[in-house]
Parts: sequence; C-alpha cells; structure tokens
Amino acid sequence: MKRMLSASNVYLYRDAVDFRKSINGLAVIVESDTDLPLGTGALFLFTNKQRDKIKVLYWDETGFALWYKRLESAKFKWPMQEKDAVFTLTQFDLDRLLSGFTIIGHKTIEIDSVTMS
Repeated sequence: MKRMLSASNVYLYRDAVDFRKSINGLAVIVESDTDLPLGTGALFLFTNKQRDKIKVLYWDETGFALWYKRLESAKFKWPMQEKDAVFTLTQFDLDRLLSGFTIIGHKTIEIDSVTMS
C-alpha cells in the first residue's frame, strides 16, 4: 500500500487532529490552516493525539481519497509543533515514517557513485 502513496509533494500536519474527521473535515483543515493547494496530487498527513494512527489525504485525479494506518504497539515519531503548521517530507521520509522509523532530525544524503579501493 505504501507504494500507492507517492507524490511530488508530501506535507505533514504537525498538530494532532480529531480522527472522527474524514475527507471533508481534513480538507477544511488544509484549506483553513495552510496556503497549500488541495487538488494537486500532494499527500497531506495527519495523526491523532496518541500518535498511533495516521491518515493520508490526497487527490487521485477523480476525487479525494483517504488512506489510514494504525500501529498496534508503537507510536509514530511526529515532529512537534513549531512556527509552521506544516512540515514538508521527501518520499524517503514518508516511507520511513509509514514503516515506523523516526524522521525527526533525519537528513537525506544523496551520494554519487563512490569507488572503494
């Protein structure tokens, strides 16, 4: 399922949200709290107060879709609220987050071909 969630832009909403909210409620949060466009194919990630659930809202060319994941015995490592309500992720960060790894303090390093002798 993670492979279905690929987009050029991935935004993580830092505040916990009420998980009774579905597509319309989460779309309102994006529209009211950010300047980000909803219908571009970007992924918008949300978590609950306990940080054990995640919802991903996205536009799939025919309408909005919502992806949901619950961890059984762990918590998502979510960046705390800072100046901005939204945190931008790379695809690598998204894959790590959905696999249960931390993305806090992690920096992506691109390495060109290295020759070891």
